[in-house]
Amino acid sequence: MVTAAQPPYALPRPRAGAVRHLGPNWYATVMGTAIVATAGATLPVRVPGLRPLCAAFWALSLALLLTLLAARALHRRHHRDQARAHLLDPATAPFYGCLAMALLAVGGGAPTVGRDWIGIRTAVALDAVLFGAGTVVALTAAVTVPYLMAVRHRVEPSQATPVWLLPFVAPMVSAALGPSLVPYLPAGQARQTLLLACFALFGLSLLATFVMLPVVFGRLVTGGPLPLVLTPTLFLVLGPLGQSTTAVGKFAEVAPGVLPGPDGRGFAVLAVLYGVPVMGFALLWLCLAVAHVVRARRHGMGFAMTWWAFTFPVGTCVTGAAALARHTGLAVYEALACALYVVLVAAWTVVAAHTVRGLLSGELLAAPRPAPSAPRRATARTTSGAVR
Repeated sequence: MVTAAQPPYALPRPRAGAVRHLGPNWYATVMGTAIVATAGATLPVRVPGLRPLCAAFWALSLALLLTLLAARALHRRHHRDQARAHLLDPATAPFYGCLAMALLAVGGGAPTVGRDWIGIRTAVALDAVLFGAGTVVALTAAVTVPYLMAVRHRVEPSQATPVWLLPFVAPMVSAALGPSLVPYLPAGQARQTLLLACFALFGLSLLATFVMLPVVFGRLVTGGPLPLVLTPTLFLVLGPLGQSTTAVGKFAEVAPGVLPGPDGRGFAVLAVLYGVPVMGFALLWLCLAVAHVVRARRHGMGFAMTWWAFTFPVGTCVTGAAALARHTGLAVYEALACALYVVLVAAWTVVAAHTVRGLLSGELLAAPRPAPSAPRRATARTTSGAVR
């Protein structure tokens, strides 16, 4: 029982009650932590002490993933009504793509930096398991969430936000991380199948993003700025851009020796011809998103779980810029990757500190506040269970 002496956001005593409002958006903490590790490992420069730090971040992301999987299992067991409400809420359902990306991000980091802790054989086995599970969840979310939006949710163009991209970005994460497993498969059909399957996932995600992104951009231009609490989600657009650039770079590195003749060499051309213009658009969008966030802060934007959008999408741009640095040999991409990584680490530090503070106070796991009666301004300043 909550007494008058307890703070307004005090959590219920039972552990099951404490996770009632734990939404799928919390998997963004895993994604944002894992990308600090994997992005740091891809940097084109050697920084003393960076490798152990990346391994520590990966271990933390694994611990976060296991904790959240257990908490979400508890949530589903004791709060089926809330779990169903999350799936049927158009503001929350897209976040189910975060589960897939969390599994994939931790798995992809295992052979890269996690092997420093658990050894290469265990790391590859863990990656294979998490890659398989994450890809299945990604494809399920990419089909289920748009279906629910069409037949069960009641959404209007004015409600479009970058959050709608999340189910479509998840297969791109599979496409970018799957090639790392190719060298560990038997030569021949097995390697070719996985590589081309990742290329198919790349196309699936890219075309779906091309369909959804104009809806989001059109709403932004014609409908005005997003509500304050959702403004950080503009950074989510960087996810498919940076991740797709990373993916084509990975294809180019793995394809020679896996695909015959010109097919293998063609990916090296694609890595540059695709990656350079897409990274250019990513930088344009980054500037636009930063401008909106600065405006939102001036108008009173406070912390919410949407701030985790400052981490994983920026990290994909780090890995994308690093891939371009390897394939073009240009110092400008090396500098870009390093600069974005500094931004990523700074963003993670700030967002993680706010998240820990919100957990200790109980605010982040409390029930959403009822929206005030004032129409537009109130909408911009309140949060739903999806972002809390």
